Amino acid sequence: MFYLSSDLFFPPVSQADHDGILAIGGDLSAERLQLAYKSGVFPWFEEGDPIIWWSPDPRMVLFLDELIVSKSMRNILNRKSFTVTFNKNFKDVISNCQNVKRDGQNGTWITNEMIDAYCKLHELGIAKSVEVWQDEELVGGLYGIDLGHVFCGESMFSKVSNASKVAFISLVNELKRENYKLLDCQVYNPHLESLGCREIDREEFIKILKTE
Repeated sequence: MFYLSSDLFFPPVSQADHDGILAIGGDLSAERLQLAYKSGVFPWFEEGDPIIWWSPDPRMVLFLDELIVSKSMRNILNRKSFTVTFNKNFKDVISNCQNVKRDGQNGTWITNEMIDAYCKLHELGIAKSVEVWQDEELVGGLYGIDLGHVFCGESMFSKVSNASKVAFISLVNELKRENYKLLDCQVYNPHLESLGCREIDREEFIKILKTE
């Protein structure tokens, strides 16, 4: 286990333990967060705990051409009952990701410190959001880190059925138009798998990450 100092440094991701934990400590400065994502590392920790930096193996990703949109979801998109915007309400999106309850979860890993840190990244044009609206109300969305050729998804929320899926699909379509290589989804969950995401070796992920 590597303990970070004030130096801007991460050890090689190959040194992460079996669970994917690479390092502990450091800070959430814009400089460190940028270095982390460019290195295939992300922070994930509970309120009151030290900052924990992860680089799991395998890595859950979406190759953009592998997106799965079900027939029912296509019908929802065609009805245009939702309006989608990009980078209009980043703070509201990340705050909803923190506060909206999820089945099977007692709390959230998005601390107030993380909100402040990612809002600073948003001001720098690095952290970006997708907003989903219904009747002028924000009902879904997601946010993540934009590396220019890979988008690192962080979290999404939904207040009505399918709103987060609309955000996800809209993001993927935008990334395809801009010729991105990959959407990073970090760790496996069955919902992401249903959308076409799959696990790849960390080594393959890092190789794509380093190829701009």
